[in-house]
Amino acid sequence: MTEHTSRRRPLESLAAVRRAVRSIAVRHGLPVETRARLTAAVAEVARQDLERGRPVGVTARRGPEDGPAAGILTVALSTAPPADTGALALLPAPAASGARRTEWRLALPSPRPAGDRAAVHPAGCEEAAEEELALLLAGTDSLAADHQRLKSELDETNSGVLALYVQLEERDERLRRAHGQMLRELEDALRPPPLSVPGLDLAVHYAPADTDAPTGGDLYDWFVLPDGSVHITVVDALGHGVGSTRAALDVTHAVRTLALDGYPLKTIVGRASEVLNGIDPELMATLLLVRIDTAGGELLLANGSHPPALVVRAGGATEYLDVTGRGVGYPQPGSDHVLRTRFDAGDLLVLYTDGLTESRRDPLEGERRLAASAARHAGRPVDEIPGAIAGDMHTLVLHPDDTLALTLRRRQDGW
Repeated sequence: MTEHTSRRRPLESLAAVRRAVRSIAVRHGLPVETRARLTAAVAEVARQDLERGRPVGVTARRGPEDGPAAGILTVALSTAPPADTGALALLPAPAASGARRTEWRLALPSPRPAGDRAAVHPAGCEEAAEEELALLLAGTDSLAADHQRLKSELDETNSGVLALYVQLEERDERLRRAHGQMLRELEDALRPPPLSVPGLDLAVHYAPADTDAPTGGDLYDWFVLPDGSVHITVVDALGHGVGSTRAALDVTHAVRTLALDGYPLKTIVGRASEVLNGIDPELMATLLLVRIDTAGGELLLANGSHPPALVVRAGGATEYLDVTGRGVGYPQPGSDHVLRTRFDAGDLLVLYTDGLTESRRDPLEGERRLAASAARHAGRPVDEIPGAIAGDMHTLVLHPDDTLALTLRRRQDGW
């Protein structure tokens, strides 16, 4: 049997709508949370008509005792259809839209309360409202407690993350220090031992293009030949990093072996290329060979595609010592001739790789800047000159490359 509960008198305010809905909900024994949601939803839909001065009506219908609709309470609000019917699903209690009415279908509690169909005094509605408010406050308190708990957990997590971050930074710093030490040891292992020759001062500056690599394809070697002259090799192997270092080492070792075996300086570039081609056909490198007679002051140079040596004379004049030739791995490798010149007391010789003069992509402009820088720093102690020159040449780097600068000065006193 279907039961009806109606509000015959039109409702003209939101307060009246809320009392009517709350009375229906209490009469049919709806749970407090369901009652609060239903009251808020009906008031929200009724607001549209009431703000335009149109009264609304609220009715309730309970399903039959038997059948699929048993235990269902239908609350209907007589009002104009909402502008956005999709919003009905987003109400605190979802609704459905019909012709001139909006309906809420709610499951009734079981068993049916004894007070069903009894009139509800207005004081009962106030008590119901207070009950709903108490439920809302309890929910708010619960949310606040949950928020505080989550905040505390987040603070603990942040503290843990910060502590972990500090630990990782400390570990990374230890790794960086160990890595730097390992790189310095590897660099030292690749360099030839310091050379002490009466009347000759030598100094070197090296900087790899890749800051994470200990060295690159730029390498040097120096040693004293049986006749007392000093031999210096400057190599620039193709590529960067440790792979090119191995190629440069192969070249310096081949040149050292040939020089100590007595091969003439002019033939060493070509012969080294022949030997190394059988070991590594892909190897390509430029190289500059220098011989210095420290007693007589004669300077010899052979070249394989390498930038020319620069000499700053004792009087301040600069001169590039240019020798043509082709490097290791090039077609027809070898130095076309051997350049002979004087290396007198007070003269400064600058040997380098193209990373020094081509940092701005213009080798001719780089050679002019190098000559000016070398002349400006020529009066400084030799061990300061390579770094000072590199500082001048690398104020702007458009083309990063391994850089080697090696300087030699013949001393006035001969010791």
